[in-house]
Amino acid sequence: MSSSSSRQRICVLGSTGSVGTSTLDVLARHPERYEVFALSAMSRVEELAAQCLRYRPRYAVLPEAGLAARLRGLLREQKGCATEVLEGAAALSEIATHPEVDAVMAAIVGAAGLAPCLAAARAGKKLMLANKEAIVVGGALFMQAVEQGGATLLPVDSEHSAIFQCLPEDRASWHERIDHIVLTASGGPFRQRDPATLADVTLEQAVAHPNWVMGRKISIDSATMMNKALEVIEARWLFNLAPEQLKVVIHPQSIIHSMVVCRDRSVLAQLGTPDMRVPIAYALSFPERIESGAEPLDFLAKPTLSFEEADARRFPGLFLSWQALRAAEGATAVLNAANEEAVAAFAERRLRFDHICRVNRQTLEELHPEAGECASVEGLLNLDARARRHALRLIEGLAG
Repeated sequence: MSSSSSRQRICVLGSTGSVGTSTLDVLARHPERYEVFALSAMSRVEELAAQCLRYRPRYAVLPEAGLAARLRGLLREQKGCATEVLEGAAALSEIATHPEVDAVMAAIVGAAGLAPCLAAARAGKKLMLANKEAIVVGGALFMQAVEQGGATLLPVDSEHSAIFQCLPEDRASWHERIDHIVLTASGGPFRQRDPATLADVTLEQAVAHPNWVMGRKISIDSATMMNKALEVIEARWLFNLAPEQLKVVIHPQSIIHSMVVCRDRSVLAQLGTPDMRVPIAYALSFPERIESGAEPLDFLAKPTLSFEEADARRFPGLFLSWQALRAAEGATAVLNAANEEAVAAFAERRLRFDHICRVNRQTLEELHPEAGECASVEGLLNLDARARRHALRLIEGLAG
């Protein structure tokens, strides 16, 4: 910001998703601090139009010309909305790196968020990362871009935000303090379900998360625990930890969002109601704290906090994270691509729920990154495409 009285200009990538709408809710609570500069969406044109009319961003981005034309038409019907509508993947990077943008909320779901996240990092932006796939796919390339660009990287996933909040601002001291971290997981809707019955899981059952209100893709990932597998990979890069320093424990109440076990065996934990507006508000205001709109934690309403071991029979996908981290560079990108295709197939009722992990494991084990593929965005996107084709072949075989 140019001065202490200036409002921060915020670019929200993925503004119509659950994290995007929660971000706009927090921003609306602090009009004196923040200005919505740019928004983007994948396909929800009407919702994006409503956001443009309410927040009056300078830019709005959609991926295709047809969708952009529809948005322009909707905005023309309203007087006084001067939002300029852009289209295409390049436009995402354009708004994420705009000279007037102070901070970028990266809430695009999937590998599609990699390029604009990398662009924002290289431009030295304050990058609030809710798109875990960008760092899962990008890995070393992504972290190198953050360092070289001088970006401020702030995690928004509740688990990684919890770890971040438990650590000092001096990142150089993290290695000396941390013995390991513990990511908590609710266990999702199938925590107590007989693993032998997972083949019968319906889409409606999979998206019915007991604690969190989320989009379809992340809800399915939470049901398979692939969401936690991706979070393990994300934590490896965010906190520069070895695979053996990453642990997961089931915590059904979702009150403790994650923990840092220090070298002296002290355990630091961050607690709060399961509301994404809390980590969003923290990322927006870091290193300060602002009102999030979340309900305060009522300790008497949740008098018992319990913990369980993650069940490898019920959640085999979780353990693919360590397998991918110990494999060749790029294996995490392969795992992510396979999972995106498998989840999409399940959401379209073309794949059984229990086959999601099967597709992920086989793709991870059968498709190997080529030399140099992880050194550039183009190489990573090529690897991503190869992995998707491999996964789709497996899906077709299982569906047949």
